[in-house]
This record gives sequence, C-alpha cells and structure tokens, in this order.
Amino acid sequence: MNLTIDSQKHDTYYEIKVGGELDVYTAPKLREVLMPIRTEGLYDIHLNIKDVTYMDSTGLGLFVGTLKDLNKNNRELYVLGVNARIERLFDITGLKELMHVNETEAK
Repeated sequence: MNLTIDSQKHDTYYEIKVGGELDVYTAPKLREVLMPIRTEGLYDIHLNIKDVTYMDSTGLGLFVGTLKDLNKNNRELYVLGVNARIERLFDITGLKELMHVNETEAK
C-alpha cells in the first residue's frame, strides 16, 4: 500500500500530485501534507489524483474536511485527473456538486 505525494507551491495555489492507493492506511500521509495548507487558508489546492489507482471513503472524507477548511477562508479545492471509476464515487456521494472535480475554473 504505497502512496506518492508531490507538492508544489504556486502564486495562488498549491499543486499536489498523488499516486497509488488512497485508503485508511495511506490517507494520514496525505493529511499531513494538506493540513498546514488548509488551516492556513491562504491558497487554493489543486489535488491531482490522476495516478491514484484506488480510493475508499477515507480519501473522500479527507477531501471533505479539506474543502470545509478551505471554504472558511473563501478558498477552493480542485480535484483533477479523476478517472471514471473514482469519479463515480464523487457522483454517488454528491461530492461532485460541492467541489471542483475535473474542472480548472471555479463554478
């Protein structure tokens, strides 16, 4: 159960690329990267999960918590590179209506 994370700061957002399996065992590793960015509230987050091969509800919960913290500071969460199988999770849970999934511009 491996998870790779690459974080890069830009002028107005952080770009975070994630690869591997995002589940109950690996989510804490991503949480460690996201927590200071989301609580600081100064940047949007562009989370590229193109290379994520599996994601469970723990990953979705992490995204929801991140979105809540960002929204407190009028910041946005963009989840990019979502494959069809994982996008279905966003559809079923209604999360696709709350965050920017495979969108590069705000709604």
